[in-house]
Amino acid sequence: MEVLVASSTEEICELLTQDHRRQLLAGGTDFMVEVNYRHRSPSSVIAIDRVPELRNWRHDGDSVLIGSCVTYREIERGPLATLVPALAQAARTVGSPQIRNAGTIGGNIGTASPAGDMIPVLSALGATISLMSSEGKREVSLEDLIIGVKKTSLRESEFIESIRVPVLEGPQEFLKVGSRSAMVISVTSLAFITYPKTQSVGIGLGAVNPTPTRARRAEEFIHDYLDWDKMAVDPSVLVRFKELVSDASSPIDDHRSVASYRRHSVGVLAQRALTRVFSEGEFNV
Repeated sequence: MEVLVASSTEEICELLTQDHRRQLLAGGTDFMVEVNYRHRSPSSVIAIDRVPELRNWRHDGDSVLIGSCVTYREIERGPLATLVPALAQAARTVGSPQIRNAGTIGGNIGTASPAGDMIPVLSALGATISLMSSEGKREVSLEDLIIGVKKTSLRESEFIESIRVPVLEGPQEFLKVGSRSAMVISVTSLAFITYPKTQSVGIGLGAVNPTPTRARRAEEFIHDYLDWDKMAVDPSVLVRFKELVSDASSPIDDHRSVASYRRHSVGVLAQRALTRVFSEGEFNV
């Protein structure tokens, strides 16, 4: 196997232009599993984890720009965790400390697994993904990038350069169901993001649909039943809210769970996240 080590994004573009079949390697936490099980046999690999532009992040006004090779370890604590708390909560649930030290946010997106823990948070945040190739850059939404199970709309010789997410003042939650309390792939997951300026919420679902999904009907429904001054929710609508979130899912049966449990549990997670942020009580708007 040919192993090439890139030192800049321009070099990545050049190497991919020479041969678009070359496999990009950052943390390798997903890719190397497939190689070890002989599900992939790449003839050429480009290591991109030493490219400074991809390893850094910056607070850019009212948003954060995160390089695709920023690791879960850096996301889960420190300044970045303070700026985007739901992303930090999700990062803390990923694998072991060794996995979090190596795995990257760009790899989680590029793998395009429905169970990717970054996916529901980025969806609820309305993240913008910056893609790069020798022909230039383009920006797409997460929903336009991930188009199926482990399928993306990346063009030949194109790679994920960075991810931009808003910095918000309101509470954020990420919740996850697995077969155990740590180091486990999601059975279901959910991100709940508040947008105080527009007095709205974003709800991203994980592991219950083949592509990134927002529970739009649930978001619209709950809008009229939230008191943003008291941070309270009308308790009479919680059951309907939970049903609408469950209805936004189209899960499957597999070795980790059955579809009926996934559909039920993602609704429970939504209700739990809602009541963590907005207390049940007297409702007056």
